[in-house]
Amino acid sequence: MPIYMDVHNKAQGATVDDVVQAHVLDLGVQGKYGVKYLRYWFNREAGKIFCLVEAPSVVAAVTVHEKSHGMLPDEIIEVERTLVEAFLGSAEESVDVEPSKLPAGLSFDDLPKGPVGKPVLDTALRTILFTDLEGSTAMTQRLGDEAAHRLVQEHNAIIRNALREHRGNEVKTIGDAFMVSFVSPRRAVECSIAIQRGLREQLEQEPAHAIRVRAGLSVGEPVEEKQDFFGAAVQLAARACAHAQPGQILASSVVRDLCIGKMFSFLNVGEVPLKGFPEPVRLYEVQWQQ
Repeated sequence: MPIYMDVHNKAQGATVDDVVQAHVLDLGVQGKYGVKYLRYWFNREAGKIFCLVEAPSVVAAVTVHEKSHGMLPDEIIEVERTLVEAFLGSAEESVDVEPSKLPAGLSFDDLPKGPVGKPVLDTALRTILFTDLEGSTAMTQRLGDEAAHRLVQEHNAIIRNALREHRGNEVKTIGDAFMVSFVSPRRAVECSIAIQRGLREQLEQEPAHAIRVRAGLSVGEPVEEKQDFFGAAVQLAARACAHAQPGQILASSVVRDLCIGKMFSFLNVGEVPLKGFPEPVRLYEVQWQQ
């Protein structure tokens, strides 16, 4: 059955309780239409609500909203199940729902759960990390296939260990590049630092077999433009990674702003022209070698 993301762009003034209760009302009627609302996200500052739904058609998904609470989406797009799961991961915030407000026949087991077992309300923002291994082709020519393969496997292990420790969701690998999403910007920065430090330790153990990676970080919402699932955020993280020097982490200004007070050090590298962006983008280098 298809999965859709519906977007409510005019939810200014809505409260957390409003969104939770609307989702609960959806659950109360969805069975009549063969629909299953899976997750929901709320950007209170921007007045946006995102709902993830499994439905036989767009009409069926929208009908559930119409019959339950009347809040119709401004747009709805079909998305790939595997991409959604990889990008969105698990929520970190939880909210309390009064049992008296649950429709008859529903229990807390019917609501999406966070790590502490309570119903969750996600912020919708995701931090995207791109990493890219420096000179893998030249490394193969210099060391030979077997030795180069071993180093690439060490590189992969260092990155995946950091992802597990900092709760990153591996979206995909593209050659020697990793594409990862995080619920928390802080964890994304911590993970990128852990990767660089893990590779530095590997270098100290094998000076002749240095592995270095570039990294880029950006932040975005599930749907930034019509029919574009995480498009601009992914492109910015990829371009920042491509612009970085080996061993460098470059982050967008939004990542830096969301990490204010988190004890990270950012160096302003100025406005940088990046392919695909009409205007130069301000980037910050994450200082990790202290």
